[in-house]
Amino acid sequence: MLAPNEKLGQYRLVEEIGRGGMGVVWKALDTRLGRHVALKLLSEENTSDPERLKRLEHEARTVASLNHPNIVTLFSVEEVDGQHFITMELVDGKSLAELIPESGLTLERFFELAVPLADALGAAH
Repeated sequence: MLAPNEKLGQYRLVEEIGRGGMGVVWKALDTRLGRHVALKLLSEENTSDPERLKRLEHEARTVASLNHPNIVTLFSVEEVDGQHFITMELVDGKSLAELIPESGLTLERFFELAVPLADALGAAH
């Protein structure tokens, strides 16, 4: 299991920022370029699954083909010491779940969030 301050190639892990079905997303410092990036790492069980590796590479190719201000920029697909990952633009901010108050959104706030999301989704499809 990886931990903050560990290095993975040229990347020094800073903090875990997300977790999902395929693995973990870390905020990391690219020590070569001196910038923070997001690393999406496959979990150990998924690294040994050829289908999951194909899925990660397909996701990377798909994201790399997009150019939109509301879609992250993909930097690379890498493998270090058997650990497969993609590096992406790090976008600071809150998740959509954090932006929606328990009382719900005003109509104005709904459109402030929904229009850019729909625009990005349209560009992706």
